[in-house]
Amino acid sequence: MKDLTEAVSGIEGSYSFFDMSKEEWEELAPAERGEIMEALADDVFYGLGQEPFMKVGDGAVAYRPKYHVIEVSLGDKEVRIVRLT
Repeated sequence: MKDLTEAVSGIEGSYSFFDMSKEEWEELAPAERGEIMEALADDVFYGLGQEPFMKVGDGAVAYRPKYHVIEVSLGDKEVRIVRLT
């Protein structure tokens, strides 16, 4: 979960997954932001069990069962791979 938390934290606007505005996000302390990103990673992990693809902020997250990985797209140019094995 640590790797997935770090990956989703890199998605611009990821806080919008929880219907937060940019202003609300910026008011949070770093520790609170970390807790929200942990919750996001948890929700994404379980959500991928139902749907293999999810939009998150300005990025996306996809489960690739053939390769046992989760791909986290941080916009158009960068993809992070989270290995499940």
